[in-house]
Amino acid sequence: MQDLRQFFAAQHFIETKEDGTYEPHQLGAQAQYFIDDNFDWEDADIVIVGCGEQRGSDSELPYSNSPDAIREELYKMYNWHGIKIADAGNILEGADVYDTRAALRTVLKELHDAGKVVVVLGGSQDLTMQQYEAFKNAEQIIQATVTDMLIDMDETETVTAHSFLMDMLTEQPNFIAHYNHIGFQSYYVHPRILETLDKLRFDFYRVGVARQNLEEMEPVLRSSNMYSFDMKAIKYADAPANTTGSPNGFTGDEACQLMRYAGMATHLDSIGIYGYDAGADQHNITAKQIAQMLWYFVDGYYLRGKEAGLKNKDQFLSFNIQFTEYETEFIKSKRTNRWWMLLPDGRYVPCSYRDYQVASAGDIPERWLREQERLV
Repeated sequence: MQDLRQFFAAQHFIETKEDGTYEPHQLGAQAQYFIDDNFDWEDADIVIVGCGEQRGSDSELPYSNSPDAIREELYKMYNWHGIKIADAGNILEGADVYDTRAALRTVLKELHDAGKVVVVLGGSQDLTMQQYEAFKNAEQIIQATVTDMLIDMDETETVTAHSFLMDMLTEQPNFIAHYNHIGFQSYYVHPRILETLDKLRFDFYRVGVARQNLEEMEPVLRSSNMYSFDMKAIKYADAPANTTGSPNGFTGDEACQLMRYAGMATHLDSIGIYGYDAGADQHNITAKQIAQMLWYFVDGYYLRGKEAGLKNKDQFLSFNIQFTEYETEFIKSKRTNRWWMLLPDGRYVPCSYRDYQVASAGDIPERWLREQERLV
């Protein structure tokens, strides 16, 4: 791995803290920091990278200290899991937005090539593109998931926080096999955008539908390689720094549950949290919300090592089901109680207990049908 120090700000958050600030079992005392002489990327399970670039949302916005406000709350929390966290610091602000993006892109590429799980603390959501570029550079076909009350597919000359999805989903060559959108609010989304996503066989879940059966989002995230979370997806009352947010949306604990699902996803190794403005955060409530979301991501990550491989048949219960003219197999993990279903092409895909119940009643699970449609 190349020396990445040139891409980070000179002062790290931890250098602003006095010695002895953290108790031995708090995350702040146990994390490894890029300023340490003995810092070793290989020793890290999860790497945190801050990037306060906001000019993709508004060209007049200054570089944000929001990642450090999140760290302030995160490192007070206790490490229950023994997961090794490395904090690389904040990406150095570039002369323009393109310079900052290039620095972040280089860092994420190096960490992806090294096989690290990376958490990006933004910044505006257009930085999701830099997450994707790490996979694109490796020519890796992926599934991507975004949680946001909006679907950012405006047509603009340059990539912005309002248009990045248009570029990510349509540019060529393209390495996105499937895209999921969780938590959109219908009254803010043009119907034609949904028609376009449906024609592409992408999946999208209205916030009310997702909240009604939140556990149905677990298989969605289990199938994903990268995840982008816009804080506007959380209702204003639970994340009051969302001055451009909505009175409706996910609750704070639902956001934590989604992050736990993401942590559990074996193939998900890039996650970004965007749209947080520390300057609008009274009493640091939203920073605490994000810190708790990250704690639950680590909690989910801890469970990754407990799941058996699908080839380890004795660790799964098998159920052969006949529905309509089809017959398939559902398997349930003895370790985590998660479900998979067998498709006609021989692939096992993540599913839910509800899918099994639907199939047991003789009906075709919608998830099974959508997977079949994408094969056509």
